[in-house]
Amino acid sequence: MSRAELDKDPHAVATMFDGVARRYDLTNTVLTAGQDRRWRRLTREALGLRPGERVLDLAAGTAVSTVELRRSGAWCVAADFSLGMLRAGAHRPVPKVAADALHLPFRDGAFDAVTISFGLRNIADTDAALAELARVTRPGGRLVVCEFGRPTVAPFRAVYYAGLEHVLPAIARRVSSNPEAYVYLGESIRDWPAQPELAARIAAAGWTGVGWRNLALGAVALHRAVRG
Repeated sequence: MSRAELDKDPHAVATMFDGVARRYDLTNTVLTAGQDRRWRRLTREALGLRPGERVLDLAAGTAVSTVELRRSGAWCVAADFSLGMLRAGAHRPVPKVAADALHLPFRDGAFDAVTISFGLRNIADTDAALAELARVTRPGGRLVVCEFGRPTVAPFRAVYYAGLEHVLPAIARRVSSNPEAYVYLGESIRDWPAQPELAARIAAAGWTGVGWRNLALGAVALHRAVRG
């Protein structure tokens, strides 16, 4: 896979994540200089979870994000289409479900809140996935999308994209169990729409009150919305 096209083949992407699963959490921590932990905490806080609420963590990978969400006292389930990722997180004490983001195995309005972190850009149909998340969320329920964004400061943006092309693969070769996958991941970040465009797509999928908070000078953004 040489280009991160929007019509990504789901089987190829799942296989890629199976290949990086063994050292995925370590690689993320190294690549983000430990900021991944902060982003997980901010995602939990942005959801405003309350004890007893039901929460879907989609594209949860090894469920490290789900464990963070559970700190709120909410009931949280991790869902991912990579069996390798779910197996790598088997030791984490949260429920896990193998699931296709475009055909979630949950009833309408099943959750009080839903979230997806660094996974939306890897789904073959972004708009359908956002609509499917809306389907399984009750009216008035909340969505938070934590995803890479378009850096807002031009000099930093140039350095950042150069780093995606050169630095990210070099680090991945040292720490990842599948370094080639990070070439794809870097391309998927560069190809991803800027924050205003993603906000418009979230609104078009049935969500209201869409807004976002930039992190890391816009290299990451938290998009928040409410189910209409």
